[in-house]
Amino acid sequence: MSDPTPTKMRFHVEARRVDAHGSLARCKEAQITLDTDLAGNPGAFNPAELLLAALAACMIKGIERVVPILKFQLRGVEVIVEGVRQDVPPKMESIRYDIIVDTDESDRRLRLLHDNVRKYGTVFNTVSCVSFFL
Repeated sequence: MSDPTPTKMRFHVEARRVDAHGSLARCKEAQITLDTDLAGNPGAFNPAELLLAALAACMIKGIERVVPILKFQLRGVEVIVEGVRQDVPPKMESIRYDIIVDTDESDRRLRLLHDNVRKYGTVFNTVSCVSFFL
């Protein structure tokens, strides 16, 4: 008899301070330079930018996942994400995104693609308590 409990995916990231100007995060065989400098580091993503990049990557990966299922034809995808941060208390007060799909598919099919991105995106659903503006 099979176990009715679904297997959960686990993720592991390690980050370490390199110096006062930045840190390094590692996962699998990849690494990302992190902007942890109080003055900012234009050569790295700061934590808020990493959150927005994770959201964009989640959307694109979600599209890649459903394109073959929906038999959706596209030539390309671009995701633009903008966040507004408030200072007190520090948090993202809103996130706005645009998904630009190069396709000849109908508006109805584009809405279906977007519905799938919103419904099945891990990062999207994690940050969905933030106000989203289409």
